Amino acid sequence: MGASATPVQRGPQLVLLLVALLVVAITWIKGSLGPGDLLDQLARRSIPLNQALENGKPSLVEFYADWCEACKSMAPAMVALEKQHPEINLVMLNVDNPTWQAELQRWQVNGIPHLQLFDSNGKSVGQSVGLRQGSELQSLASSLSAGTPLPQLAGVGAVSSLSNESQPLQETSTAGPRSHA
Repeated sequence: MGASATPVQRGPQLVLLLVALLVVAITWIKGSLGPGDLLDQLARRSIPLNQALENGKPSLVEFYADWCEACKSMAPAMVALEKQHPEINLVMLNVDNPTWQAELQRWQVNGIPHLQLFDSNGKSVGQSVGLRQGSELQSLASSLSAGTPLPQLAGVGAVSSLSNESQPLQETSTAGPRSHA
């Protein structure tokens, strides 16, 4: 028969167990506060698109994906924008959700993150494609809030006054927001 371990022999095992539990707890806490979770939180709080475009407030619509690293890195700045500009609707549309296929085509979303910007009347006034820093997002939000022209930033542009319904678009590319995955 083997002898049972004495408290002195169990000491190192107990320390290893406590260290392992501590590592698991820290990893879990850090993981639950990650940028991917911020995207999910933003999406859950997001106002529905139709409601946003009809409620008389300017709107910022972000087309994103859970796997998009640029979207994840922009998430903390989007949370800050949401808190600092409650007068602006924030709408999050996941490009991997087939529900938004018509919107992807309508606003020619072919890269993410893609921001579609709307005035208080629900009219599209511009778009931004690519990663935005917090200060750039704040400038866009301030312009939307004040109803002034969008700031001159690389990758930001006004939309054409021609409506998509007036002339059918020629299909020039099969690239879509998921094509660079």
